[in-house]
Amino acid sequence: MTKLLRLDASFRGDASVSRKLTERLVAQLSTEKTEVTTRDLSKGITPIDGAWLSAVYSPAETRTDAQNEIVAQADILLNELRDADTLVIGLPIYNFGVPAALKTWFDQLARKGETFSYSENGPKGHLTGKKAYVALSSNGTELGGPVDFATAWVRHMLGFFGITDVTFVAADKIMMGADEAMARAESALDQIAA
Repeated sequence: MTKLLRLDASFRGDASVSRKLTERLVAQLSTEKTEVTTRDLSKGITPIDGAWLSAVYSPAETRTDAQNEIVAQADILLNELRDADTLVIGLPIYNFGVPAALKTWFDQLARKGETFSYSENGPKGHLTGKKAYVALSSNGTELGGPVDFATAWVRHMLGFFGITDVTFVAADKIMMGADEAMARAESALDQIAA
């Protein structure tokens, strides 16, 4: 049994291009032996704050009930990521960057001792051996272009966690030609074998 984690961040619902791409990726990557977990980040994800920081880094035996509740929610996200063999991430570019909900998901998961640690050689990711596919959509931003502040950041954060096998599929610059953008994305999807 392989486990796939699908993350969608677009708040555009059925009109979302990134959701269409993640849907196709999941269908393409799945077999009868694939267990898919879907998390719609646009429906809300709790931002980290001082209470979160205190809770996740307090020893379990000293946590209050409120802290235990915070950690329980954070651990759900952590365990979904740990359990996944493959990630499919929908990345709509909003204002040249990642959606706030996707940023918050990464914030929730950036836990020293859990997803990464520091050593004399710098940070080391703990979640190695996973594959990530990132389905990008943008109205005007070109994948890897000078104002694309999203893809390098997502690649860096995944690598920080130890996930270095990352493939981007892009329907970018949609406003300059929607049909051409989707054709490029479809061609990239065709290159990905299940």
